[in-house]
Amino acid sequence: MHPEDPITKTGRIAPTQIAALRRLGIETVRDLLYHFPARHVDAGKATTADLAALGTRVTLYGQIEKVDIKKSFRSKVPMGEATMRELSGKIKLVWFHQPYMAKLVSVGDNVRASGELSKRGSQMTLINPEIEKIAAIPNGLVPSLFSEGGLSEDERFFSVYPETKGITSTWLYHKIKKVLASGIIEELVDPIPEDILARYNLPPLGNALIWLHTPRDLRHAEAARKRFAFEEIFLIQLERWKARMEYAAAPSWKIAIPKKDVAEFVKRFGFPLTKAQQDAIDVIAGDFASEHPMLRLLEGDVGSGKTAVAAATVYSAIRTRPPQQNFGTLQVAYMCPTEILATQHFESFIKYFIGTGIQIGLMTGSGCRKFPSKVHPDGWTDISRTQLLKWVANGEIAVVIGTHALMSKTVEFEHLAYVIIDEQHRFGTNQRAKLLQKDGRIPHLLSMTATPIPRTLALTLYGDLDLTLLDVMPSGRKPIITTVAGPSERDAVYQHMRDQMAEGRQMYVICPRIDEPDPTKEHAVNARSVKAEAERLRKSVFPGKRIGILHSKMKPADKDKVMDQLVRHELDILVATSVVEVGVNVPNATTILIEGAERFGLAQLHQLRGRVIRGTHQAHCYLFTESKTEKTVERLKAMTTAKNGFELSEMDLMLRGAGELGGGKQWGISDIGMEAIKNIKMVEAARNEAKALLADDLTLKRFPVLAATLELRGRSHHE
Repeated sequence: MHPEDPITKTGRIAPTQIAALRRLGIETVRDLLYHFPARHVDAGKATTADLAALGTRVTLYGQIEKVDIKKSFRSKVPMGEATMRELSGKIKLVWFHQPYMAKLVSVGDNVRASGELSKRGSQMTLINPEIEKIAAIPNGLVPSLFSEGGLSEDERFFSVYPETKGITSTWLYHKIKKVLASGIIEELVDPIPEDILARYNLPPLGNALIWLHTPRDLRHAEAARKRFAFEEIFLIQLERWKARMEYAAAPSWKIAIPKKDVAEFVKRFGFPLTKAQQDAIDVIAGDFASEHPMLRLLEGDVGSGKTAVAAATVYSAIRTRPPQQNFGTLQVAYMCPTEILATQHFESFIKYFIGTGIQIGLMTGSGCRKFPSKVHPDGWTDISRTQLLKWVANGEIAVVIGTHALMSKTVEFEHLAYVIIDEQHRFGTNQRAKLLQKDGRIPHLLSMTATPIPRTLALTLYGDLDLTLLDVMPSGRKPIITTVAGPSERDAVYQHMRDQMAEGRQMYVICPRIDEPDPTKEHAVNARSVKAEAERLRKSVFPGKRIGILHSKMKPADKDKVMDQLVRHELDILVATSVVEVGVNVPNATTILIEGAERFGLAQLHQLRGRVIRGTHQAHCYLFTESKTEKTVERLKAMTTAKNGFELSEMDLMLRGAGELGGGKQWGISDIGMEAIKNIKMVEAARNEAKALLADDLTLKRFPVLAATLELRGRSHHE
């Protein structure tokens, strides 16, 4: 068996299981070995219920006699129950909030159940136990076994894996044990150089895999997790820095405009710049003065003024002549995630550049526009895509704003010197390669995001970009009044919303789900859904009000249509999922009500809250939760005290854990890699090692296994 062999080489696997494994990202033997446990369960001492002390962790063996799904008597919490007969009698297995667990077993199944022993009334009970079906109850399960220490060392700790429909954690556990026993460890070559492993006291690859999947000591499992966390961050840093060094080696456009000219242009904004905005403009100007391409990330809260910084730096670029020319300008491409946002930026740029003679184009799937219009010098006119492409290709249009279609093969620039990417979390190596100009020059690149990212995550994800923060809000902006609310405050909040709508204001209502939760409640997701909540609000709470819905399953054109209705005040209330995070400027929206607030991260809540700080009216945010746990209350109260999104993102990292921070999948980092994000020393160590390695050997000729691993990662990411 070889690591790159297909998973089918490990033994007979049904087609449905192959499909399930593919959903988990497992197609090869190596993928299986790198499917790490989410946690390890200490099964405790194997015993019988009558010999164990209450409150201790135990493992019991027995046969299922009854299964049931119900709701608790007082709190109506969905729960699953099973009755198991073991050596000393009957014992109850209870799963609160996990009724589906009762469906994993059937009457007559032999099982091993591990959990804390307690008593409910007179009934011995295991609450929320781990349960596993077994072929037969072990022979000789009698008290003499327990006096010898219970389970053997290699059975004491059970690995619990991320699973999906068709593949259980138990199946994965036994399959991985079988693969490890095959001797495949001898076939694996460690991609991390030995001196780096020694420097940070990290176990070699083979040991780490055994320690993580089948630990005899949880300290070994922890050491293995540390090693794989370092490995993932190290490989990401290598990818990022290799891309940066290759990109930076290319020539770019030298842009130099006197500060007084930029300052004169900024007066057009009608408001003073914050110190953070001015500093950002100055540092970008410094990058422009170099003959090598800028790679910079501009990060700032919603409303912190990123667009103004973009406009000022765009002005610098288009005031510069192309080399060996005394006519024309350099060109700028401004890419946005949606058509409606592109249109909004186009209209903002018209206000900034009116009267300058600069031509600006808008290119979206709905059509193309050009400013200024010959008929209306202060406005725009519709033009054909063919005509726009012609004017962009000959350099006549200096600024083109649009979606990522600007990077298509049909769009050719004469002198593209500056590219701005708005809310694009990753602009990969292949996308950058498309920016290469005919003369071999590469444009300067500015990525902008309103997503608050902890410093360690920024250093990892954007290791190839220089980071600039806009951490000061413009003066005069009223802070949002944020309230953590429970069911008893709902009527008062609805009355506030009625009062606001009577004054002509608009509202957002955010729900965690699109559709109505499972009617049987078997999956215990008691969360309001967009469709059902919109219907309830129409009928019972705000009759006569214009209510629209927005969610991720809608077609892009339908999403844009709804947002356009909101902008035009054709809707009073928008009921949506968190898809409105990266949204549009709606100054008239002053209140946002977030249902099930405990289900969102703090940084995500902060972004959602930012939808209602665009105008001059006092904004309100209501965070509704039915949870009363201390951890939940502490997290949500942070929304009322934190100064900015950066502070909230750091708090979220500590309070919720890295694996829950916006979802590891969003960032393309595994759960184990996300855990490393908590450790600034580990991130900086991985970053420094990657830079040092590449400084001596950019192509990694001395480390062929490491180079092959990076190539394999690149193919799997389709960058």
